[in-house]
Amino acid sequence: MGKTTGFLEYDRIDGPVRAEEDRIKDFKEFHEALPLTKQREQASRCMNCGIPFCQAGELISGMVSGCPLNNLVPEVNDLVYRGRMEEAYKRLSVTHSFPEFTSRVCPALCEAACTCGYQDGSVSTKENEKAVIEYAYANNLVEEITPSVRTGKKVAVIGSGPSGLATAQLLNRRGHDVTVYERRDRVGGLLRYGIPNMKLDKSLIDRRVKLMEEAGVTFKVNVDVGKDITASELKKEYDSIVLACGASNPRDIKAPGREAKGIRFAVDFLTEVTKTLLDSDFEKVPTNLAKDKDVIIIGGGDTGNDCC
Repeated sequence: MGKTTGFLEYDRIDGPVRAEEDRIKDFKEFHEALPLTKQREQASRCMNCGIPFCQAGELISGMVSGCPLNNLVPEVNDLVYRGRMEEAYKRLSVTHSFPEFTSRVCPALCEAACTCGYQDGSVSTKENEKAVIEYAYANNLVEEITPSVRTGKKVAVIGSGPSGLATAQLLNRRGHDVTVYERRDRVGGLLRYGIPNMKLDKSLIDRRVKLMEEAGVTFKVNVDVGKDITASELKKEYDSIVLACGASNPRDIKAPGREAKGIRFAVDFLTEVTKTLLDSDFEKVPTNLAKDKDVIIIGGGDTGNDCC
């Protein structure tokens, strides 16, 4: 499987990024793809290890090592190397609902567990995955399964974030009638409002949701379950209810001066900025949020950097 000497012949090369002077002018994604020929070379670096730690989502000392989805990483990499992209997509789809999302925002635990990474840089599995799913979309290979027989069972999914979307997709494939409730004005949850457009273009969410709607999933936005509709009402209408409402309550800190004005929670801030941009088709920039102000961000992880 794969090219036996691939990891010896090719160094790891990541896709280019847009120049800073260009990307500060808009809110488009700034990570670009390698040409497919170069991506195939990167996929050839996969060694098909006897024990592929990359695909085994194991909990070690309280930390996850490898892909939590158990994606068939060596097999997909091998098919990319051989240029068999349609087969690579089908293999990836065995375990994965939305590669277009994870190939952009996943922390790539597969790469962290890659044996090749101990010496010459891990295999660029994340970018290989992105190449596969974008090839599939470009060649009309992506389609949601429309069940030929319906069970007659109705399921309500509360929340349209990644877990809610995946739940709706799989339940619909099994023939149930699925309705997804979202309290905000657009589908996507954290994908939509918690991740900036420069990392995950929102058109990717719309692209997938359209396919799900065509396959029979119903989406209802601007419905706050518990306020606009009660749990009792849902229980009367549906056979089952799935809670996928996320963890939107922020973790506060107890520090002197916490009650001062101008202190914002990160996800609330990102939501406000993203909604303003979406409502104006990325024309109106909410500069009043931080213009002419000295800003301190507590926390240097992905969310803190997104706020920057």
